[in-house]
Amino acid sequence: MADSKNGGTPMLDELEKGPWPSFVTQIKEMAEENKSCAALLQLLERSYEEKIGHWKHGGIVGVMGYGGGVIGRYNDIQEEFPDIAHFHTLRVNMPSGWFYNSDALRTICDIWEEHGSGLTNMHGSTGDIILLGTTTDQLEPVFAKLTAAGFDLGGSGSDMRTPSCCVGPARCEWACYDTLNLTNDLTQEFQDELHRPAFPYKFKIKCSGCPNDCVASVARADMSIIGTWRDEIRIDQAEVKAAVDSGLNIQADVIRNCPTNCMDWDGDELHIDDSNCVKCMHCINAMPKALRPGKDRGATILLGSKAPIVEGALLSSVLVPFIKLEPPFENLKDLIERIWDFWGEYGKNRERVGELMQRVGLGNFLEAIDVEPIPQMVAHPRDNPYIFYDEYFEEEEEEEEEEAAESLTV
Repeated sequence: MADSKNGGTPMLDELEKGPWPSFVTQIKEMAEENKSCAALLQLLERSYEEKIGHWKHGGIVGVMGYGGGVIGRYNDIQEEFPDIAHFHTLRVNMPSGWFYNSDALRTICDIWEEHGSGLTNMHGSTGDIILLGTTTDQLEPVFAKLTAAGFDLGGSGSDMRTPSCCVGPARCEWACYDTLNLTNDLTQEFQDELHRPAFPYKFKIKCSGCPNDCVASVARADMSIIGTWRDEIRIDQAEVKAAVDSGLNIQADVIRNCPTNCMDWDGDELHIDDSNCVKCMHCINAMPKALRPGKDRGATILLGSKAPIVEGALLSSVLVPFIKLEPPFENLKDLIERIWDFWGEYGKNRERVGELMQRVGLGNFLEAIDVEPIPQMVAHPRDNPYIFYDEYFEEEEEEEEEEAAESLTV
């Protein structure tokens, strides 16, 4: 059997079989005109054979004035694979909602084929345009041409990662705030935090226009900004009746799937107890012509989600149940900066903000960022009935301290 030492890639060839597009096929296409891609195929086959990864992080590389945006990659057998001794990755800040025209895409590809491997990832998990594979001496020329074309680098390292969002009001009728405007505004406002790492660890902001959460912010963002409403769901009773008459099993497909059982159908009208609605969007998704979000719209701010890297995975917890999001978004920016101030002072190295919340306790965290505790922050009722909480009155405590001091004086 041929192997990587003889120029064959039998194990990689297996990944081209089947009905789905293969990254191996794409690399092979680029390998015809780019020697670094040809070397990449051989190194990858070698790794599959030996079950050992041959990439290492060999130091800090970047562009002048920036601490993030470039991820250094070096292989550990450079004498055998000199064409990919360096194979650095660039993160390029994407447009809000990932909207491009064809000229912009061609510009990026032309720059990268000239100065890099030509391989791209559209897009990385943070949201950025990922340019895979270049050498240290090509970083500054790539950066110069990208900035001349109107692009900037994204975030990497212990900084604010590139904010990302869903398409929002550009193409979605359920958007409860302008995700595109907010994402662009936050990106422009926090340039220093984006490009110059100064945090204990990474901080991701993802903006979803409605509770469908199409960017999965509740699982992947330190701060999730999810659109919602606080008035009643709008109901078109005629469209409800039409959906039922056309074959929709409203009891099985809608009402019984409501997580709080707040809906009722009497055969003529649909009734919703909005005080118990948790804005899950299921009924609206099932009957989009009949139901719509309310008109008093804003967002819920959640905090603390992360993947299981240092500690276990976390989902975001509610921090602010409802906030109006209107330019210049000063209320949100002020909250973000208060969180960063506390996290920056008390966070440990490589400790995400959700882990800090767990370590110091929600009560202490809320007090530090000047946010009042509210019932929506409770993930689940307490499960120990033998713990009791006495009311705390600061004034009474001060009086007791004064009386104690007087008695000592006497």
